[in-house]
Amino acid sequence: MRSSLTQAHDPISRLDVHRLTCLRGGRALFSDVTFQLAAGQALHLQGDNGVGKTSLLRIICGLSPADAGQVLWQSSDQPVFRSALFYLGHALSLKEELTALENLQSDAAMAGRSLAASQALQALARMGLRGREHLPLRVMSQGQKRRTALARLIASRAPLWVLDEPFVALDIEAVDVLRTLLADHTAQGGMVLFTSHQSVLLKTSHGLDVPVMSYRMQVPMRMTKEMA
Repeated sequence: MRSSLTQAHDPISRLDVHRLTCLRGGRALFSDVTFQLAAGQALHLQGDNGVGKTSLLRIICGLSPADAGQVLWQSSDQPVFRSALFYLGHALSLKEELTALENLQSDAAMAGRSLAASQALQALARMGLRGREHLPLRVMSQGQKRRTALARLIASRAPLWVLDEPFVALDIEAVDVLRTLLADHTAQGGMVLFTSHQSVLLKTSHGLDVPVMSYRMQVPMRMTKEMA
């Protein structure tokens, strides 16, 4: 059964992942994954390499089909659901020939959002890219490219952020900026779903701790027996 987006009756933004299953080569990569995420919550998706975390995030975002289970959102309209989320995967989806500023403006235009140059510049500055806004991406370091990609979070109006290993290739300063960004978004009623191989503590720009829930993906029992 394919995953579907079904009307949720809770007026508060809520994501329900219900018994999602993904098969690879006739075997379950993961099965019966179930969790909920509501407005003002952050969830750390954990699991060993190869357990299917990236595949799960892509299914939740509607980029890949599930073999069973459902993704429930407050709207039954999939395009509306996609407009309510911002997804950042391993591929940064940046255009190397464009500048950092142009990438943010292009991203907003593709999403049908208006984004003033001043807003884009402010987002880039917050991610530590002041003075590099007009550099083409091809001359930037990997860390600077990742900062550019993360600056799109600030410019995004999406309530749900889905991030796959967002702390990879960031220096200590950028990690602290991102942790604060995620905390502020959650404290303001947003939702964050992310993967990371490290534990993550979130503290807002006002110094308030933001709780982080966790869900650990497990290798399906049948696969565990076959590997023994």
